[in-house]
Amino acid sequence: MPSTPLQSAARTLGLVTALALAASAHATDLRIYQNFGEVRTPITASGNTYQVDLPDSAWQNLIPGTIDLEGLSYTQAVQTRGVSWLTSLEGKPVTLREGDKVQTVTLIRAADLLIKDALGQYRNVSYSQLSFPMLPPLNAQQPGQSLIYSLTKPGKGMLSYLTNALGWTPRYTLQTSGSSASLSALAEIRNTSDQVYNVTATELFAGQVDIQNNRPVMYEMSRAADAMAAPAPMSAPKVGTLGTVNGLYRYGLDSAFTLPANSTYTLPFLTPKLSSFERYASLSTYFNTQKSEGTLNRSYRLKADQNLPGGQLTVREDGRIAGQTTIDETAKGEAIEFSLGRDPDIRYTRSVQTLSTGKNGGTYKVTYTFTSSKDRQVRAEVSEQVGGRKVSIDGKVQANQNVAELRVDVPAGKTVTRTFTVVIDNSQ
Repeated sequence: MPSTPLQSAARTLGLVTALALAASAHATDLRIYQNFGEVRTPITASGNTYQVDLPDSAWQNLIPGTIDLEGLSYTQAVQTRGVSWLTSLEGKPVTLREGDKVQTVTLIRAADLLIKDALGQYRNVSYSQLSFPMLPPLNAQQPGQSLIYSLTKPGKGMLSYLTNALGWTPRYTLQTSGSSASLSALAEIRNTSDQVYNVTATELFAGQVDIQNNRPVMYEMSRAADAMAAPAPMSAPKVGTLGTVNGLYRYGLDSAFTLPANSTYTLPFLTPKLSSFERYASLSTYFNTQKSEGTLNRSYRLKADQNLPGGQLTVREDGRIAGQTTIDETAKGEAIEFSLGRDPDIRYTRSVQTLSTGKNGGTYKVTYTFTSSKDRQVRAEVSEQVGGRKVSIDGKVQANQNVAELRVDVPAGKTVTRTFTVVIDNSQ
């Protein structure tokens, strides 16, 4: 018995859908940097041509000049714009639903959804009114592009490209209570494309990697993805340290996982031990002869027992948010210092006495008075940048940086005064 046009269309749709599903299920390796990612897909070419089909959204996120075919020699590669899944149905029957009325119509033009109804009339409809005998792919109205390689011989290889749609960032939390502190981190992997990646192996890289023609990643969810729930993983991969690659910190996921479209995938990352931690009150300023007063800043200093990639750091004091900052890539044992705003509980007054002056400089006595209303002792640290050809602080010549530094412990509820002498010599 001959098949009807609708059955023929169903078979065509079934073939297209099967090919699309097969492509989306292909295992992929990801190497994710902090502002882009490398997608690496193993391929097998059974003939002398190999065709790469990706939707427009994937090509728009692709960093120009980065697509590559490794392990297979080819004589040429031609990129062409293809047609959408819906365009492949032009001239074929589809189902139109208008209220309670259902009829079979012919899709004439996919671009503006022009159909021909049972009365032979042409009119435009909306995509939501149409239904199909097979499951349409995501973004069925969006045209794709094809890249066709002419191979010298069949074989196996690796297709790779760089994309702006992938990226990752560490997110740290510093928990403090009294004199104790702990540091933990999460790794946030972002996929801003409508592509689903079934990932076999994943590496995360931290550090500065400059890519030409790279655009900033926009972390926005599409409306289409809002209605789609991401599948719960059977078991979450764990992130482990893989060492460094020429100054880049390298980490790896220990098992396969699925990275959904338009998603942020978060995993526990690092739990470094702190070799040192301290709170202190700080002031950083420039030397001048004017009297001044104010408050110091709430500052922190810590060292970790492993390399830390740069990322956002949230500080919680006794479980409460104390502030946020951003830290840079930090080597093992290197000090991390930051401030989180004013500390109204410790104030200072500063005065300067000119001991001598001349055309080539002068000698000055700087006095700081610190007053604390805290219920515990606090370290106050002051740094003053001093301008001049030759500078000495308290009789000691400053060789590299002309910085006057003052360190003093201020007892709870007490006032402490400290001084230092600055000599500025601008003679030849």
